[in-house]
Amino acid sequence: MFTPKYPTQDTAQPPATVQPQTAAPASAVQAPAPVVPTAPVSNRPTIQLTPGSTLALVAGGGAVVLVVGAVLVSMLLAVAITGVSVAVVAVVLRSLVKDLQKGR
Repeated sequence: MFTPKYPTQDTAQPPATVQPQTAAPASAVQAPAPVVPTAPVSNRPTIQLTPGSTLALVAGGGAVVLVVGAVLVSMLLAVAITGVSVAVVAVVLRSLVKDLQKGR
C-alpha cells in the first residue's frame, strides 16, 4: 500500500548510427568552427536607476519602515494599556469583595 510505484523503463530504440559511405580526402576536411556560448536574450525591459529614482526608492522604503514601526508600536501600547487596566480592575474588585466579606 505504501510502497513506491516506479515508472516503467523506456522501451524506445537507441538511434541508429550512420556509417560514412566514402572517405573524404584529408585536404577537403575542415575543422569545425569553435562553438561560442551566447547568453539568452531576455525580452524583459531593463530598469535604469537615476539618482532621482534611487532617492525616491530610499525615501519610499524609509516611509514604509516608519509606518510599519508606528503600527507595531501602537499595537504594543494598546496591549500594555489593556493589561494595566485589567490589573487595576482586578485590584478594585478584590478590595470590594474583601470589604463585603468583612461586613458579614
